Amino acid sequence: MDGIVTRFAPSPTGLLHLGHAHSALFARATAGDGRFLLRIEDIDPGRCRPEFEAAILDDLAWLGLSWEEPVRRQSDHLDDYRAAADRLEAMDVLYPCFCTRREIREEIARMGGAPQGPDGPLYPGTCRNLPTAEREARLARGDSHALRLDVEKALDLTGPLAWTDREAGRQQARPGLLGDVALSRKDAPTSYHLAVTVDDHLQGVTLVTRGLDLFPSTHIHSLLQALLGYATPEYWHHRLIEDESGQRLAKRADSKSIRAYRDQGLSPEEVRRLAGFGENSSP
Repeated sequence: MDGIVTRFAPSPTGLLHLGHAHSALFARATAGDGRFLLRIEDIDPGRCRPEFEAAILDDLAWLGLSWEEPVRRQSDHLDDYRAAADRLEAMDVLYPCFCTRREIREEIARMGGAPQGPDGPLYPGTCRNLPTAEREARLARGDSHALRLDVEKALDLTGPLAWTDREAGRQQARPGLLGDVALSRKDAPTSYHLAVTVDDHLQGVTLVTRGLDLFPSTHIHSLLQALLGYATPEYWHHRLIEDESGQRLAKRADSKSIRAYRDQGLSPEEVRRLAGFGENSSP
């Protein structure tokens, strides 16, 4: 496994749970004798907290993990994402979207529904074909807007694309699964999709390990990689850890944290085992 570069990239919006532990341990194990990186994805200023970042570092070290320094913190690299967005704008594959979330919901209701993506209805493309004069007037007026990726126009530039997952094999890229995703918003200068694509490239990640819930996102990331001239890494989307009721562990579901297990007196070995990594475990 020499030469492999993997990463674990949590967001400091809460405490780590067993699903995070599984993902971190999976990435570390997959790296083998290669490099294991830690990245803090803190582009959401409304939800990210320094105390959660500190807890993440402490819990990972308690689990026995070590990583290369320095840790990449996304909020320290906003210029990298702006530069990538500028390149995409120069390629004419981005367009301003002035719709609020409420307006998008109302437009979908008027349409009688919208194509469904992995996370619900897709953006209906309301602003994609705005008349040039109206678009320029609204921009000049300073109207709040997001920048969306015109997936169809982008694919016209790149042609068919593919990527490889170690479990699922070769995949034909289908970026339309997520529709015209937003790459930046007023309250966030970059989106998850753009930031992780740029980060993985700049950090030289060769194998992206992450949960199966992010499998659909890889279709968009492969498109962004092609547009920006980046190499497409290999992927390995691992299983998700579930609770006793079969529900996926998640911060928003208030899943039991690693810190809670520590407070109960469990050892790192016991928590690693609960996360699916006993002494003889492998990816």
